[in-house]
Amino acid sequence: MFGIQDLGVFIVAGLMLNIMPGPDSLLIMTRSASQGWKAGSAAALGIGAGTFVHILAAALGLSAVLATSATAFTVVKLLGAAYILYMAIGLLRSKPEQTAAAAPVLPALPFRTIFAQGFLTNVLNPKVALFFLAFVPQFISADAPSKAIAFIVLGCIFNINGMLWCHALALFTAQASARLKPPAAVTLWLNRATGGLFIWLGVKLALSKQH
Repeated sequence: MFGIQDLGVFIVAGLMLNIMPGPDSLLIMTRSASQGWKAGSAAALGIGAGTFVHILAAALGLSAVLATSATAFTVVKLLGAAYILYMAIGLLRSKPEQTAAAAPVLPALPFRTIFAQGFLTNVLNPKVALFFLAFVPQFISADAPSKAIAFIVLGCIFNINGMLWCHALALFTAQASARLKPPAAVTLWLNRATGGLFIWLGVKLALSKQH
């Protein structure tokens, strides 16, 4: 249907790729641990919205510009790296809030802000666009009646599976954080470790090449 081939293989491969850790997973886990599963889900929904942008752009051929234009790739790459580093600095500068009954957490943010964080983290990563251009076409037959529609269908399947994983990750992280209730010092250093990892990811993205 739609000229899609090896759908089962695509679903399994997509699930495995979604499970791989990266900036999106780190953002979900950080917000879930500090503000509950709803905050993690807000980040996940933002990430899903960003993924849809990449899907539609790739299906319409817009993402091909990133694969052929060094300037366009560099601009988007540096914007994405800058935003990841901005979030990393926020984590490194965070100070736990002392309360009598609960472990310290990052300052709470409105869900719309967390959604925007997830969206920008994903949509400003040109590697996601190049991933869709490289991965999805392998599962579209050469004689597909509409390759764009087949691309969008596969992209939606990938994104739905990703959302299921992201929401499960948000729920698991929130529950584990609530049960463990780490001491203030542990929470603070976890925030700093996550911030350091975000810096590493931001620098890695900034130094990445097109190929």
